[in-house]
Order: sequence, then structure tokens, then C-alpha cells
Amino acid sequence: MGFIENNSTSTLDAIDIRILKLLQANSSLKTKELAAKVNLSTTPVFERVKKLEKGGYIKRYVAVLDAEKLNKGLMIFCNITLKEHTREIGDQVVKDILALNEVVECYNISGDYDFFLKILVKDMKEYQNFVLDRLGRIQNIGSAHSTFVMGEIKNTYSVPI
Repeated sequence: MGFIENNSTSTLDAIDIRILKLLQANSSLKTKELAAKVNLSTTPVFERVKKLEKGGYIKRYVAVLDAEKLNKGLMIFCNITLKEHTREIGDQVVKDILALNEVVECYNISGDYDFFLKILVKDMKEYQNFVLDRLGRIQNIGSAHSTFVMGEIKNTYSVPI
């Protein structure tokens, strides 16, 4: 099969890459449908998918929901700086951020800010309450700079392969 378990795409063959691309586009494809699209029978496709999962190439399968239809249509990107930089403070801030349901993505970044958050809420009033009642209560946050999304131009969950 040309599959060696490590974290390099150079160990994946063309069929593995095709399977990954197809699953990125539609993770609900059944093995039979995948097999037809890559011109193999179901058994080798099933085995390849299991190896891709076991090798960590496929982390999980999810349904992508419409935030607006679920009344969470306001997207905010928030840059956070910390007052102090110690391992203990950083670990506690991360723990506190992980507990905030409104934060759907969080990245520890370099540069002028320490963290980059993607936040989904209903509207500006809900964001104001979130900042004052939840985010603002996290100790050691020095500042938070918010950018409000006016329109989404591109949003993909695909990894370019």
C-alpha cells in the first residue's frame, strides 16, 4: 500500500491522498462510495481509512453547523495579552479560556499578543456581557483587542494536500 506510519505526507500514496481529500469534502461518505471514487473495492478502502485514522491523519469526523441559524452569527477575533508570563499563569489562562463556550478557537501566538481567540455570539449585547462577565474575570489578562467580522469571504476546514 505504500503506507508507513509517521507524520509525513510523503509516506502517503496517491490513493491515500485522494481518500483524504474526499473525506475532507464530505466526511459522511460511506466506504462503498469512497471505493467507487478511488476505483478500488471496499475492503482495501476500509483498511486504508482505518490506517489513516490510526496514523492520526484523520483526527475526527464532524458536522459543520450554521452559526447564524443557531443564533450565534456574530463572529469576533480577539487578541489577548497577558500581564505576566509564567508557566503557571499561562496554564491557568488556557484552562480558563477552555471553559468559555463562546470561544470556538484559541491559538497561542507570537508577536504583540499572546493569544488569538475566535468567538461566536448572538449579537453585540451578548459579546459585551461575555467580555464583562466572563472574559474580563480571567486573572492576568492585560488587554483584549476585538475585531468584528463584517462578512465572511472564505471559510474552509480543509488542510491543503
